[in-house]
Amino acid sequence: MTEKDRELLLDLLTRQATEGLSPEESRRLAALEGSDDDSFDLAAAAVMMAELEPARPLPAHLRAKIAADALDVVNPNAESFRREKSVDDIPPKRTPLLAWLGWAVATAAIVALGLNIAMTRFGVPEIAKNPPSATPTPMTPTQAHDEMMAEPGMTVAKWEPAAKTGEMAEVAGDVVWSDKQQKGYVKLSGLPKNDPNASTYQLWIFEENQGDKTPIDGGTFNISSNGEVVIPIDAKLAAKNPSMFAVTVERPGGVVVSKREKVAALAKVETSRPPDA
Repeated sequence: MTEKDRELLLDLLTRQATEGLSPEESRRLAALEGSDDDSFDLAAAAVMMAELEPARPLPAHLRAKIAADALDVVNPNAESFRREKSVDDIPPKRTPLLAWLGWAVATAAIVALGLNIAMTRFGVPEIAKNPPSATPTPMTPTQAHDEMMAEPGMTVAKWEPAAKTGEMAEVAGDVVWSDKQQKGYVKLSGLPKNDPNASTYQLWIFEENQGDKTPIDGGTFNISSNGEVVIPIDAKLAAKNPSMFAVTVERPGGVVVSKREKVAALAKVETSRPPDA
């Protein structure tokens, strides 16, 4: 077989295994020596098997037996092909390197096709990624109050009822404030529930910048249930060195300047905690 015939045989066998031949090409293949080689058909069959729906995996012993039988089937064909070549009138010669490379390229192409089909069908598992970092859960007002109370350098005061008798005589709790952070929390118990449509509670901060006549508005709040409440301080201006806090009862929405006609509670600052050295 000439080198040209061998290359034609390689091309026809490859196309027969992967896409099929026309009648004319089939006749040309039949006329060539070695056209009964079925190794390309076996490779193509393996590719087509990759397209089938996955079934239950074969038992290990059965899979090993099938693999062994496949070798028995393929090897005799190779021996037969070698025997036919040995009785050929053409003097034996070394197979050119180019021919072997052609067979290797064809086999690699079929294997690549099979891998492409399998990866397209079954997908490639994604590389494990680092789990997203958890978003910290915001602290509740109670947790934030307790954390500030444990820090050094905080201004702390205790609530006392403005009147010793009446519905607000049991007011208790504390205030914690930070000049540096300009934030703080009020913890109160004993305040009667209010109707937001009729009145609201309002916090006031007495400090050195504004003086006692015009305390800073610390925000309004309502009490809807009995028990203890913790409320963030909403200071409308920067407060420095508070000396006292007060809660008054005002009209809905609060006021800019309180007449202090109804004071619910007072918290005088005796000392501020020194910061850590």
